[in-house]
Amino acid sequence: MSVRQIIRILVGAVGVLGMLLALRIWMDPAGVAMQLGITGETGLGRATLRADFAGFFGAAGFFAFAAAVRDDRRLVSAPLVMIALALTGRVITAILDGLAPEQIQPMLIEAVLLVLLAAGRRMLGAGLPRPL
Repeated sequence: MSVRQIIRILVGAVGVLGMLLALRIWMDPAGVAMQLGITGETGLGRATLRADFAGFFGAAGFFAFAAAVRDDRRLVSAPLVMIALALTGRVITAILDGLAPEQIQPMLIEAVLLVLLAAGRRMLGAGLPRPL
């Protein structure tokens, strides 16, 4: 198995995990909120979790999975930018508010995802147009 095939499989796995996380948020927004240190106790809070959080992970997962299935590097651009912006937000928080120990794990995960998605952006196929 080539490195390119391994990257493609890993990008696809990132996609599946992102979509599964979106489903988990849709099913139990308050439980996920509690794990993340936020509240999802009101209708607005649950709706925001389902819309914004699940939307973020669902979209990133969908595009990563689609990139792997179609072998199309262009589709990796969306989750790559999304994760980069998320990590940027965490870095800004660390600079302005200080870095709490519980912030390190998500930052490391996002950094690993960035490297993996950047590798996918570089190594996946060109995404040739397919007939309709």
